[in-house]
Amino acid sequence: MRSHPHIPTVLKQELTDWHMWTGRGVVMMFAALAGITVVVFTWLADHALAQFFVFQKAYWWGPVFWTPLSTAAIVWLTLRFAPGAAGSGIPQVMASLEPQATGPARRLYVSVKLTFAKILLTTWGLFAGLSLGREGPSVQIAAGVMHHARRWMPKRARISEHSLLIAGGAAGIAAAFNTPLGGVMFAIEELSKKTEQRSNSLILVAIVVGGLMGVSAYGNASYFGVIRIENFGFALIFPAILVALCSGLAGGLFSRLLIVSLSGNSTDWFSSFRKKSPILFAAGCGLAVAVLGMVSQGETYGSGYAHNRAMLENSNDTSLLYVLLKFVATWLTTWAGVPAGVFAPSLAIGGALGNDLAQWTSYANAPTLIALGMAGFLAAVTQAPLTAFIIVMEMVDGHALVLSLMACAMVASGVSRLISAPLYPSLAELQLLRTRSFAASRKESD
Repeated sequence: MRSHPHIPTVLKQELTDWHMWTGRGVVMMFAALAGITVVVFTWLADHALAQFFVFQKAYWWGPVFWTPLSTAAIVWLTLRFAPGAAGSGIPQVMASLEPQATGPARRLYVSVKLTFAKILLTTWGLFAGLSLGREGPSVQIAAGVMHHARRWMPKRARISEHSLLIAGGAAGIAAAFNTPLGGVMFAIEELSKKTEQRSNSLILVAIVVGGLMGVSAYGNASYFGVIRIENFGFALIFPAILVALCSGLAGGLFSRLLIVSLSGNSTDWFSSFRKKSPILFAAGCGLAVAVLGMVSQGETYGSGYAHNRAMLENSNDTSLLYVLLKFVATWLTTWAGVPAGVFAPSLAIGGALGNDLAQWTSYANAPTLIALGMAGFLAAVTQAPLTAFIIVMEMVDGHALVLSLMACAMVASGVSRLISAPLYPSLAELQLLRTRSFAASRKESD
């Protein structure tokens, strides 16, 4: 039987250990800095997308030239100066947590340089009208800031680089979505692999501090407002099951498509062309995204937040082709190789799917199915159902839908697992190939 702690001794150790208190202070300071960095990035990204829409409305044909040129330029800059900034950013943080990614190899995935590169290149991607989200990039951005804290940490602070990376990545999610609980669950469900990491209270404090920066900047209101629940009862059962199954199927296919496309193992003409001429391939993807945007009258451009908000306010004013067009536009944007996340587009696709099914089943309260579709599709893509339902619950202030959102996310994630391997762990394995190449090059130089 374990003995109780001796209170005077414990208090003395807590109050006199300046290494520990200095370490905690450094963590808190950099957690706040990570949150502020994500807030600034969010402001830049939102204004960049707004400026694109001003340009697109003035010159409807402009994206046919501007989007492919920008896509090619972004990919060239990424490959030339910051290859670790390509893609979402979540796989990079996951790869940096693996045992083989230590010392200099870890800087392939997270660093201050990659943080600045990610901010600039992702913002440019939204200024180009590409279908991407800023939440995945926010994870890598905040993790890079938090990882830099190790340079200021006392040697005896007993705070590992793993803890800093987990806290930074989760703080990025909390600040980007303005959902602190979502950040905590993201740390547990996606980033943490060891029990002792999951119980580290300092990590949770850092996540909360990072999330508070978002709350301070944007207020404590939910992103999409409050969903009004009407006619909630047995009438919801069939539409909700249909949304869960369809979002699970669509999200699983989307995840599998991304893994196959980005792995580079396919022998089709497009994959071969991507390997030989990545800049021209990126331009082609940008052109296709521009055409899809024109076909959808501008709805598929950008992150999709505006479309989601419009659906929640007026669920009938949407195109039935939006799900397919946004699905393809997001896939092409990611396949092009630009720094781009899929969280926000996934919410847009899932919300539109729920809205379509609400119209098809004549369900009276479409916003309910829109919220379920958002949670279901995001859970299916990420295969992180708890993170997905908490993020959506906080974004729509849908506490009355807690059980429904949870059930939908769990079912959709289960369906997705029958179709696709987990997206982010699979992409993290691809990222680790760079670690092996880096180690091999160091051996040759030695």
